[in-house]
Amino acid sequence: MKLSDLAKKIDCRLDSPSDIEITGVAGLEEAHPGQITFLANKRYTPLLKTTRASAVFVDDNAPVSRDPGQPPLASVRSDNPYLAFAKAWNSFISRQPTLPAFIHRRHRSTAKIGASAHIGPYCFVDENVVIGKNAVLHSAVSIYRGAQIGDDFFAHSHSVVREFCRIGDRVILQNGAVIGADGLGFAKRQDGTWHKIVQSGPAILEDDVEVQANACVDRATVGETHIGKGTKIDDLVLVGHACKVGPDAMLCGQTGLAGFNHEPVAALFSLVMTR
Repeated sequence: MKLSDLAKKIDCRLDSPSDIEITGVAGLEEAHPGQITFLANKRYTPLLKTTRASAVFVDDNAPVSRDPGQPPLASVRSDNPYLAFAKAWNSFISRQPTLPAFIHRRHRSTAKIGASAHIGPYCFVDENVVIGKNAVLHSAVSIYRGAQIGDDFFAHSHSVVREFCRIGDRVILQNGAVIGADGLGFAKRQDGTWHKIVQSGPAILEDDVEVQANACVDRATVGETHIGKGTKIDDLVLVGHACKVGPDAMLCGQTGLAGFNHEPVAALFSLVMTR
């Protein structure tokens, strides 16, 4: 792809007379001739002098200079070089192939599954489930009774959506993610043993949420557990029962949010990871 075409495609400004052919993307130290890299953290500016990349995404004020004898380095200007790099990455890296419409096993008769769904082997879709169009249930995915799921859902192997949970559009569940399992709700008896409290409230994921491998979003004792639009939840995260997570939050690996046992009041978390 010509550098000018790439810059135009992702709405950046080509600050170079050279319109070279770009064949891929890479980091500053790993890049080869023909690839484009990025500079998002100024402490790595000295690497611009030695990188083998042919072009670099930089912000509007970053100087781009080279050591003597090095080939020229074309610059592409953006107010968010890392985001520009991420968009360029998607242009060059092949995406997961589209899976054909296919249902490996019969689902429950009352389940409603939208057009172009792909339901792989060993999946289970229970009674009164509703799933939108273009869903992919890869293999060994379980969707419990009464769950409601939007369009373009993608569930990897061994992910689970429990009873009556509600999931929006374009949600991704990575391997082993569990949505709506029982929260840790127990009342202690006088003899020191535990009485289990029924966990009656669903977990709700809004649009564009991604839950990564072996993370859990527990259902609520009362009320609901709520994950805001666009939130990303990393591996091995626990969101406890009745928590509320705001939109576009990022919960990094092994984060734990404590749940609420007896009151429908929830804490609002909006944790943002900065680079």
